[in-house]
Amino acid sequence: MSAAPNKKRIIFVCVGNSCRSQMAEGFAKYYAKKMGLNAEIRSGGTRPQGYIHPEAIKVMAEKGIDISKQQSKGINPQELIDFDVVIAMGCSDKEVCPVNFRGVSADWGIEDPFDQPIEAYRKTRDQIESKIKELFSTISKYSN
Repeated sequence: MSAAPNKKRIIFVCVGNSCRSQMAEGFAKYYAKKMGLNAEIRSGGTRPQGYIHPEAIKVMAEKGIDISKQQSKGINPQELIDFDVVIAMGCSDKEVCPVNFRGVSADWGIEDPFDQPIEAYRKTRDQIESKIKELFSTISKYSN
């Protein structure tokens, strides 16, 4: 028996794919594994920076989650059609967001901490963790 048909494809999108969406990808992978959810989790940026911001890596490490090996990647609107859940972290790229696709979408409206003090990264991290827990609580109700 294969669980593949029930696999949820989830992507977190922001502009640079170096802070918020990377933290969301890290938390989502952690909580999916912890909750036993069958999920493919990705992140992407409409104009990727090409690196993970060191402060994002640092504040995630404080939570025991290593995102240092994740990659900053690009995404285009056509690719989003294949995902079940598309979450914009606070979409300022109006050419891409909102986008039409077959799944659930939301814009979490989380402020970008890019190049702000470390406290801004911690605040953003904690907001994202809370949102991920809510999202996965809802997904797990319909996946099991």
